[in-house]
Amino acid sequence: MDGGSATRSDRTQLLERMVEFSQTTGMKIRLIYYPPYHSKYNQIERCWAALENYWNGAILDSVETAVKWASNMTWKGIKPIVNLVTTTYETGVKVLADALKPYKVFWQRSENLPKWDITIVPY
Repeated sequence: MDGGSATRSDRTQLLERMVEFSQTTGMKIRLIYYPPYHSKYNQIERCWAALENYWNGAILDSVETAVKWASNMTWKGIKPIVNLVTTTYETGVKVLADALKPYKVFWQRSENLPKWDITIVPY
């Protein structure tokens, strides 16, 4: 994960959702965050670079055009699955400490890198 404002390791709403996903699927999830300004190591950033090169100055004058261009590109021989998300997510939502207590038992922060390495375990 890139440590951006929507996904950083102190985002309680994200961690709450990840715990719920882990519990539903039974999957152990390890979240590793890249420190600030280290996007060159992040694979999704490389994908974005490939997409920008693929567009190569094309005029994306509608959402449909952008989705079509993104759907037709390939990256390392793989075509992406592109879905248009139209849901508007509310900003500024916080999970209060009391509401978060039941979720905290499911995540474990690394002893060495607690800010950058979190494991969510479905018990």
